[in-house]
Order: sequence, then structure tokens, then C-alpha cells
Amino acid sequence: MALRIEDKKAIVKEVAEVASQSLSAVAAEYRGLTVEQLTRLRVKAREAGVYVRVVRNTLARKAVSGTSFECMQESLVGPLLLGFAKDEPGAAARLFRDFAKENDKLVIKVLSIDGQLLTAQDVERVAGLPTKLQAISLLLSVLQAPVTKTVRTLSETYAQVVRVVAAVGDQKQANH
Repeated sequence: MALRIEDKKAIVKEVAEVASQSLSAVAAEYRGLTVEQLTRLRVKAREAGVYVRVVRNTLARKAVSGTSFECMQESLVGPLLLGFAKDEPGAAARLFRDFAKENDKLVIKVLSIDGQLLTAQDVERVAGLPTKLQAISLLLSVLQAPVTKTVRTLSETYAQVVRVVAAVGDQKQANH
């Protein structure tokens, strides 16, 4: 289907805007996937907060130009599906990795985080990044540990004094 120039400009503008606000991007070849499979992927993407779009490569190259994903331009060849993660850097990689496990026709080609181009082999590493809630939980546990240790240390001193006093009292009662 031929796109009018206005439509092309709108697509480039939309993708460029999403790219400028995103933390990571993934490009995957979708050749051989059915419409039903792509629809399921889009539903999962919405649930995960990942923007997914099929864009012509020439338009995609223009859209990522001037963003931190400019490094992906040369890798955008073939029928590609782009995924941009806005909230969590690993969200798009996690979505595409999990979907590719169920559908071997989806082949991850390239991904990028913060202007750094990564290969498909790095997907596991990026997908393993903690979610926002997991990261907050880890941070809070790290912050809480010194406080907990200090409280235990301070209360242990009093506990030792109480045990010594109790032992002395028991010893005096045993002598009487």
C-alpha cells in the first residue's frame, strides 16, 4: 500500500517522538508471523508498556536519527518490528525474548540502550535487568540493612547486660 508523503511524515514524527522518550529499543524480524500472532504480541506489549510498531526501514532510519537510537540505523534492514521501552530499560527485550521463545519466527536482530548498540546475543542480559519495582525493592533492602544491623547491635548490648544480671541473680539464689 502506497503511503502519501503526509502519512510518511506523521509516522516518522510519531516514532521519533516515542524514540526520544524511550530508554531502550529492540528491532526484530517478524517474517512468517501470522496476523493473530502479531496481535497477541501487541496486546502483550501494551500490558508491558512497550510501544511496538512495524515501520518501513527508510522511515525508521529517519525517525531514530537524532535520538540515542541513531546507532541502530545501519541494522534496520528487512521486515522489522520495532519495540521501544519507555519506563523500564529491559521491558522491550523481555517482551521480544519471551515472545520469540513461543514463536520461533520472531528473530531479534538488534537492540540499543542509551546510545549503545547491542547484538541479539545481549538480549538475555538486557531482559534480565530488574523491573522498576524490583530495583526499588533492592535499593530499599540495601538502605535498610545498615539500620537493621545498628539496631541489632545496640539491642544486643542491653540483652547481654540483662543476661548477666539474671545469671548473677540466679547464682545468688542458688548460694542461699
